Amino acid sequence: MLVPESPPPLRVVGAPDRPNDWESVYQEHVAPLYRYVYSRTGNTPDAEDVTSTTFLRALPRLRSDVSAAEIRAYLRTTARSVLADVWRQRHGTVLMEFDEQRDAAQPSEPEHEVDVSPILDGLPDNYRSVLEFRFLRGYSIRETAAAMGVSIANAKVLQLRALRRAAASGVRDVEG
Repeated sequence: MLVPESPPPLRVVGAPDRPNDWESVYQEHVAPLYRYVYSRTGNTPDAEDVTSTTFLRALPRLRSDVSAAEIRAYLRTTARSVLADVWRQRHGTVLMEFDEQRDAAQPSEPEHEVDVSPILDGLPDNYRSVLEFRFLRGYSIRETAAAMGVSIANAKVLQLRALRRAAASGVRDVEG
């Protein structure tokens, strides 16, 4: 009669003065990891599934010479990968086909067109310029900053302020 061998001993994880087995690693990190995952998923069943899958993936790969902070970081990184996998499984990757000839041939619908020139005319020159570059000409924020001779950060601030001012003047035009 064959007697099954005893299971292999658990590897030590953590600092030498505080040895951890897998159960203590799990107990120490399961609650913070669950809270992190729950904050991303928003529901208990998914958070539980992702947390358990994270431990199943991560524990066999943990080294014995790592600190608790490194374990925590590795678990969080693994959880992000598991969350991404869950998202891909549920939502898939949407591929859109672009037909440039068809899109160019279709004129925009007149009821969706708005004349923005009265709003732009009521703005200071720098606000008008940033909105024209960004939204009428389709420039990136970097291209807009270069065209205006300002920093990228300044272009972002100008865009925000210009949009706020344009929105406020548009509301006044509608009310007045």
